[in-house]
Amino acid sequence: MLRLPDSAKEFILRTDASDIAIGTVLLQDGSDGVHPIAYMSRKLNNAERNYSVVERECLPIVWAISKFQLCLYGRSFVLQTDHRPLVYLNQSKITNARVMKWASASQPYKFRTESIRGSGNVGADFLSRITLE
Repeated sequence: MLRLPDSAKEFILRTDASDIAIGTVLLQDGSDGVHPIAYMSRKLNNAERNYSVVERECLPIVWAISKFQLCLYGRSFVLQTDHRPLVYLNQSKITNARVMKWASASQPYKFRTESIRGSGNVGADFLSRITLE
């Protein structure tokens, strides 16, 4: 069940990508566990389906940050992904121009990236795999 956002609490953004779609879940800790604030997903267009794996896994991060800007801008949040290389994105030397552009676009946001198991990323994983024809 969705809950209203609490501006006093830190947000958690979970993202995932598949070969056909991307999905994100915005969450917050509550007194009785982590609860969803919002869900979003969309199908990939033909060009996006040709992206490399790291580009496809970065895409929902950039997309979700722009869509949830009102909640995330100017505050610290946690980005959780099941694609482990993204945890080191800010520390690595990026040679991919698209990923470099996206990394610089996320600079105004203050977040820490955590790697989670695929089994712990249920909401975003599910949203990235369903398609509505």
